Amino acid sequence: MAETAASGPGMPQLDITTFSNQIFWLLVAMVVLYFVMSRVALPRIAAVLADRRGTITSDIAAAEEYKLKAQAAEDAYHKALADARAEANRIVEAAKAEMQAELDKQIARADAEIAAKASESEARIREIRDNAMALVADVSRDVTGDILQSMGGKADAASVSDAVAARMKGGAA
Repeated sequence: MAETAASGPGMPQLDITTFSNQIFWLLVAMVVLYFVMSRVALPRIAAVLADRRGTITSDIAAAEEYKLKAQAAEDAYHKALADARAEANRIVEAAKAEMQAELDKQIARADAEIAAKASESEARIREIRDNAMALVADVSRDVTGDILQSMGGKADAASVSDAVAARMKGGAA
């Protein structure tokens, strides 16, 4: 026996006499493996892949929908912002117009007050000038009468008044 063990092949799977038996069981194992894989494992894997593909497709569609909604919301925001700016500009322009109208009223009122005070001042100046002229005329008559008397001349009050009045009007006497 020691001889047969030493003379036989060392590995049983390499023994040619058992090849047909090994090939048979290989084919049986392959057929069983094929049926198990094709009937159980591969349909489950295909179902999982189909679910994932469906989920990814629906997620992409939802993302596109959300992107469109976000774009619409952004457009609405920009429109609302533009409308708000236009409304603010309109309010500012209305306020400016109202302030300008009020300013024009105040300026007209101030101009009227200034014109009234100017005419009043002119009247007072005219009155002061007339009074001053009357005082100058009085002083001129008195001084002229005194000068004539000091020089030894004699003039009546009416001729002195006429000479002073003619001189004050710009004429020569």
